[in-house]
Amino acid sequence: MALTDMSVDPTVVENLRVAVRGSVFAPSDDGYDVARSIYNAIHDRRPGAVVRAKSAADVAATVAAARDHELALAVRGGSHGIAGFATSDGGIVLDLGPMRGLRVDPQRRTVRAEPGLTWGDLNHAAHAFGLAVTGGIVSTTGIAGLTLGGGLGHLARRCGLTCDNLISADVVTADGRLLVCSADEHPDLFWALRGGGGNFGVVTSFEYRLHTVADILGGPTFYPLDSEVVHECLDLLADAPGELNLVLGLVQAPPVPFVPEAWHGKPVVAVLTCWSGPRDQDDRIRGHLEQLGPAVGQFVDRMPYPVINTLFDDLLPFGLRHYWKGCFNASLTDAAIDTHISFARRLPTLESATLIFPIDGACHRVGPNETAFGFRDANFAVGIGATWHEPADDAANITWTRAYHEALRSSAMAGGYVNFSSDDDPAQVRANYRHNHRRLVEVKRRYDPGNLFRLNQNIRPDIE
Repeated sequence: MALTDMSVDPTVVENLRVAVRGSVFAPSDDGYDVARSIYNAIHDRRPGAVVRAKSAADVAATVAAARDHELALAVRGGSHGIAGFATSDGGIVLDLGPMRGLRVDPQRRTVRAEPGLTWGDLNHAAHAFGLAVTGGIVSTTGIAGLTLGGGLGHLARRCGLTCDNLISADVVTADGRLLVCSADEHPDLFWALRGGGGNFGVVTSFEYRLHTVADILGGPTFYPLDSEVVHECLDLLADAPGELNLVLGLVQAPPVPFVPEAWHGKPVVAVLTCWSGPRDQDDRIRGHLEQLGPAVGQFVDRMPYPVINTLFDDLLPFGLRHYWKGCFNASLTDAAIDTHISFARRLPTLESATLIFPIDGACHRVGPNETAFGFRDANFAVGIGATWHEPADDAANITWTRAYHEALRSSAMAGGYVNFSSDDDPAQVRANYRHNHRRLVEVKRRYDPGNLFRLNQNIRPDIE
């Protein structure tokens, strides 16, 4: 779908300036270019207006303007939005970035958080009370998009996906209502929000269940690029308790002090460890890492849980260019591992990476029909992410990612993770939701029959 629309009439912009407490930017305004910029620089578009909302009332006013004037509405959460749906040429961008309210209830072990927050914000607040919930592995990831798509992270094997820990959500729907959704109130919409993306409304507040997690043993270990390392890691995970999470990365070794200079920029297997179990088991976990193979560099230590989510922030600043694909696997076959190794030898840049997330353990204790996220029989989620600096390199990086994804298709499950999908994946939406797609279409018809919220991995209401 082309992210284009007619220009916004100046009267609409002026009415929005009156209706909202936040800022409204038109193309002629100072600050417009900053306001329209998004994390992924490959999507350089010029919306007709950018509304930086401060409240649910601002959200409702912006939704009404887009609906009443039949304008494309792009909703931007707290950060990444790799697929580019957070902007458009023409139409209105609803930027939730200023909505950053956050309140932890340590007695109930819950947190209520607004959609402009990042996982760095939420992790910091919860950690003050020795609490945490599954979140992104980069602290600048926004809480909204990650949650609505499912939510992978270091605590998934122990605590489940992010969406599994959602207790309630406040949602502005296409008709302007503000609904409180939970297992008891609007349960159909609450079900759809947990994995169905931004198809059903704008979430203005998330309430999460927290878990007792304070310090962890964590950090990366880099090994030579060898399929045996991957096999050994998979064998370790197969018998590991939920407190142990290992994210496998196929990356170029970064220029950090604990990696010898001779290895800088060479392709390696990275094992990102997060052990949230007892401290007296740390040496046992270190021993397991030694058995995976000869390490070329390691930084694994006790650290506050929020720190592990910041380790790669400097490598991925705002304004780089990104193109992602993804898939799920019930198992990683020898052929699939060989494909990963082959493409890792040709990683295009230092910032590019393939990440393999384990999603067993607590993720499997949620039934396939309990949330919109339907891949409860998958054991791994694979994200292929090319990242680069210059527009001249767009074609080469996109081509590498597409070829890699295609080479994995025969060993992967049909469909993929919506948060790893790109803007050219609309034909995959039905497969992404598998057996839950029909039910999601019914919820879409109920809450957004006109498909106002269509700039996303779109669940169309007019599909049977």
